[in-house]
Amino acid sequence: MTSAPALDTPHADATVLDNAAWHSLAGPHASFAIGGDLVRRYPEDVAPFVAVRSWDEPGVWDALRDLVGPGAEVGLSGYEGELPAGWEFLGGGEGVQLVETDALQTRPFEEAIELGAADAADMIAIVERNQPGPFRPRTYELGRYIGIRREGRLVAMAGERLHPTGWTEISAVAVDADHRRHGLASRLVLDVAFHIQQRGDRAMMHAAAGNVNAIAAYEKLGFALRRRNRFAAVRTPA
Repeated sequence: MTSAPALDTPHADATVLDNAAWHSLAGPHASFAIGGDLVRRYPEDVAPFVAVRSWDEPGVWDALRDLVGPGAEVGLSGYEGELPAGWEFLGGGEGVQLVETDALQTRPFEEAIELGAADAADMIAIVERNQPGPFRPRTYELGRYIGIRREGRLVAMAGERLHPTGWTEISAVAVDADHRRHGLASRLVLDVAFHIQQRGDRAMMHAAAGNVNAIAAYEKLGFALRRRNRFAAVRTPA
């Protein structure tokens, strides 16, 4: 787990981004939280994220197993040590976290429409077509989601996901193949970031480290790399 040099982030404590899911579930998203003082998670139909307060806490592995159940697959973020006996490593990778800088020039996108419960099926469908990351039937409840419809079809989307205090994550950026290279993704991201800033928050994003094209596009808009993070999928003891 490595970090880039600290960026100037007035009015927002950037240290909460080191454990963004936990600070979401212990903060603005506390109403979604399932769990206790050591481990919390979102409901299965909202988001797949499980958050640990600290890997140094005694009993954290037992609390994690109790929360997700025996023989369950769970994603871990920020842990790079040896797994306890009985836990099985299933795979892993590296991601990056980006945060807004002063170069980010946000603005509304007039064509964008706000999405909600009535659009849930279309939101799931566009995610399945484009695979921007995990999205569940109630993920739209985590924040503001917007999209572009052409001839009634949802062809582009972006929205808000994790919400550690002072920050909001821009996520689910998806554009259908036949509507790419028209600037839709950039304009949606800038609209979402505009409304995040209007609330007094700052915008941040996550991406797979291998998704270099998306990372370059976000950096061009005015985001900067803050940190790299390892993630792993494991199975709890049966």
